[in-house]
Amino acid sequence: MKKLFLWALSALLTFPAAAQDFVPEASFYGENYWTPDTLGNHRAVVSMNTPATVAEAYIPWRRRDANPEQKGIIVINASTGKVVDNVLPVEINREYGRIRFDASTGTGNYYVYYLPYHTSGGPYPKVNYPKQPDRADAQWKAICSSTPGTKVTRAKLVRFESLGSFNSFYPMEIIATAKEKQALAEANSNKPFLLLPEDRKFPIRMFDDLSYRQVTQGATGEFFGEADLNEYYVLQLGLWAFKNPVNGVKVTFTDLKGKDGMIPASAITCFNTEGTDWIGRPMHPEVNVGKGRVQPLWIGIQMPEHAGRGIYSGKAIVSDSSGASQEVKITINLSDNVLVDKGDSDLWRLSRLRWLNSQYAVNDQLVKPFIPMTVTDNTISVLGRSVTAGELGLPASIRSYFTEEMTSVGKEAKDILAKPMELVIRRNGKQLPVTITSPLKFGKKDDGIVSWTAAGKAGSLDVTVHASMEFDGFMSYQIKVKATENTSVDDIALMTSMPAATAKYRLGMGYEGSLRPKSDRWKWNVERNQEGFWFGDVNGGMQCLFRAENYRRPLNTNFYKMQPLNMPPSWFNDGKGGISYREQGKQVDIETYSGKRTMTKGEELNFDFLVLVTPFKPIDTMKQWTDRYYHGYQPAEKLKEGDAHAYQAVDVVAETGANVINLHHGNAVNPHINYPFFRPAFMKQYVDESHAKGYKVKIYYTVRELNNHAPELFALKSLGHEIFSPGKGGGYAWLQEHLDGDYIAAWFVDAYKDAAIVNTGISRWHNFYVEGLNWLTKNVGIDGVYIDDLAFDRNTMKRIRRVLENNRPDPRIDVHSANQFNPADGYINSIFLYMEHMPYLDRLWFGEYFKYEKSPEYWLTDVSGIPFGMMSEMLQDGGNPYRGMLYGMTAREPMESVPSQLWKVWDAFGIKDSRMMGYWVSYNPVKTGRSDILGTSFVKDGKVMIAIASWAKKDSEVKLQIDWEKLGIDPDKAKLTAPAIKGFQEGFTLSAKDKIKIPKDKGYIFILE
Repeated sequence: MKKLFLWALSALLTFPAAAQDFVPEASFYGENYWTPDTLGNHRAVVSMNTPATVAEAYIPWRRRDANPEQKGIIVINASTGKVVDNVLPVEINREYGRIRFDASTGTGNYYVYYLPYHTSGGPYPKVNYPKQPDRADAQWKAICSSTPGTKVTRAKLVRFESLGSFNSFYPMEIIATAKEKQALAEANSNKPFLLLPEDRKFPIRMFDDLSYRQVTQGATGEFFGEADLNEYYVLQLGLWAFKNPVNGVKVTFTDLKGKDGMIPASAITCFNTEGTDWIGRPMHPEVNVGKGRVQPLWIGIQMPEHAGRGIYSGKAIVSDSSGASQEVKITINLSDNVLVDKGDSDLWRLSRLRWLNSQYAVNDQLVKPFIPMTVTDNTISVLGRSVTAGELGLPASIRSYFTEEMTSVGKEAKDILAKPMELVIRRNGKQLPVTITSPLKFGKKDDGIVSWTAAGKAGSLDVTVHASMEFDGFMSYQIKVKATENTSVDDIALMTSMPAATAKYRLGMGYEGSLRPKSDRWKWNVERNQEGFWFGDVNGGMQCLFRAENYRRPLNTNFYKMQPLNMPPSWFNDGKGGISYREQGKQVDIETYSGKRTMTKGEELNFDFLVLVTPFKPIDTMKQWTDRYYHGYQPAEKLKEGDAHAYQAVDVVAETGANVINLHHGNAVNPHINYPFFRPAFMKQYVDESHAKGYKVKIYYTVRELNNHAPELFALKSLGHEIFSPGKGGGYAWLQEHLDGDYIAAWFVDAYKDAAIVNTGISRWHNFYVEGLNWLTKNVGIDGVYIDDLAFDRNTMKRIRRVLENNRPDPRIDVHSANQFNPADGYINSIFLYMEHMPYLDRLWFGEYFKYEKSPEYWLTDVSGIPFGMMSEMLQDGGNPYRGMLYGMTAREPMESVPSQLWKVWDAFGIKDSRMMGYWVSYNPVKTGRSDILGTSFVKDGKVMIAIASWAKKDSEVKLQIDWEKLGIDPDKAKLTAPAIKGFQEGFTLSAKDKIKIPKDKGYIFILE
């Protein structure tokens, strides 16, 4: 005990008094470059004037990380580059560290790395911060730590360095000490909370700490800024709840008055407390601030375009639910310079934050190829489909008029319902009759949307129905069931019957695409991202999804379990609910049931459901034959910075025959995933060069994640979990060092240190995303977007389509998805999950892990997109090019060489002028006579291309069954030629009457003429 006391006293005596007075000025902070692996991104530089066996560095690092004592220290001699093994952290806390090390090897600078880490590497790196290694020599350690009176030589702090400026903590992540915070609090003890104004150039980054900058500036009660005419100017107020929690924060404003005019309060907003959601509804988020926490309040002011220059002043009043309030005087010096774009071209201005509240394209404007809706009596008609509403507003009839070929709308109706849908309420084993209390009444009747209401009564339950249908065939039902007295029911169910011939295939309910079995049962399960079914045929079907008031869009792909599907209280009913179906005669009866329950008087249940009538539109074969994709992801480290041809040079694309370029992220032209657009001029140069040669260019742009380089990152973080999903943190070091752990780490590109985090399923970020696309199309000229899985709803997708059609001629949207039918993703079919988006897409790319060895039914429903008005492409291992041709599919260049070879054959034949008749078409003029070897015809006058592919278990023979009359070909003069296709087939010629041997899992392309 005595030895320990003497050592502690010795340590105290060696504590350098001057260092306690360290002022974290800018001159002490800089940047440098080194290899961060194992060393980390931060170091202190200290110097020794004389060699010393025991040197001590006092490092006032003011760290934001919570447990610095649990992280190691590495000391390196700057002159030799060698690691110093004899290191002993004497005292480590968030404010400072005292570190002893062996400096006997020489004088000069030593580097003290205080956040060293290990990383697994890869696109999803696992990064950990190891504890202090015990490498010190035992004898040195004994001298250093336990010998009273040991001579300790003081090291001088030179400065702090970060690995480049982007990793720097200065100034907004240099914490204030406990004494500094206490002094600020005591100086303002009469206030309920403090407001710390801050310029936009210094986003508040810490929400559990004050920065040294904040305490030194103090709660002045004033903000001064300089703005230009027409600028969208932003600033911050940091609310510090230093006494108690501050709940129900509200922010109001007065007019900013000047000598010759004013800026009205209506032009000012606080993004944290008010806004407009993704479908145009006003929103007022609840803001509560825990004791000791800091809440940045981001404020936006729209400066007038025409006003006198000079000083404009007003107030921001911040109040809480208790009635306590604080004011800040806002003074803006307005220049006479006019910003034509409100400042959006200058990322540092953060003017784009106003995009969060954008309502651009929130309307019912039609997009191609859809037509205005019509209403005749109770029948609503959209492109290729009609729905007749029954007495209670539920569908009594649903019909499709698409042809079997799926290339046009015909006149013959295909019934999707065998009888009207019915809401069934059972009590004591009997169905209660529903009496209509308010007959069907139409409300809005616009080109793009039709709405209606109805109401009824079943015993002591009131039923109200609000429904709408949109131009793409999407129907939304909100059914409210209210108890007028205490009651119990056996079940509240939705009964749906479909013709068995129409309900030929199925998706959903926990199954991959297949022929529909005669019966099945399904139960709700939060582990599975499943909420309904699709039954249908190629040219007619229906998806039904069952929801309630608690619906929140789940995260998709491998993030599903971090924000899974909410179980709807009405339909789920504590696990009693589910879906069952059974084929009976010529119809399939589908029951979506909820099970037994009791309801108290006044209790309401929301039995909401959605109906998507498929297909949505004819397939566009011309687009499929003529749009040829080049999707060349190249590792960024292989590129030359600034080289306009660094990424898939246009002349290289030309060599493949492609004409649509998907510009991925992680390269010199488009370095960062999704946003921000740091190199618009460089990208425009590339786009213009491509356009000059007749190519379209689309970029990788989604909302699923946002990277750490976004200038708005910390402003968005101040919105709580509105934009960023809650999570356990981790991932790349920058995220762990700057974001406090409450996030989900996503994709990482090492070459650009581009680390993304996951966004929530629905938020105002979708407004920002739409405006971002609007900006890109106008300023860069991109022709569309490549979306890597869809992390937003159909409302946002409609807006995206409108933006593209308003700004670009003949735009394109393609969607990629890896197969999500696995445990991590919630066993959901990608095509089922994204069905609501299909009306607005041009192409699918399905995708990694899709099972191309599976049945034709799987290909048709889960991969091809054809039953929904789409066409697709293959990815995993290049797909199966033989089977793909049955659906008009190839892989993409440059990942596979076969596509370019197939494109040559297409062009030689003239496929763009042909009529595609798939094997599913009953009047296909060329048939194989087998169910495991199938053929699709591409018919022209006097000529036909025939694609044949096999699912047979062994090499097998077929003899083509040809309708010569339909083809207009003389069988006696017909020639069947298999053209030579590199990597696909050898060339040969047969008689059309010959048997053809088809290799297992392969096939052929023939030209019959």
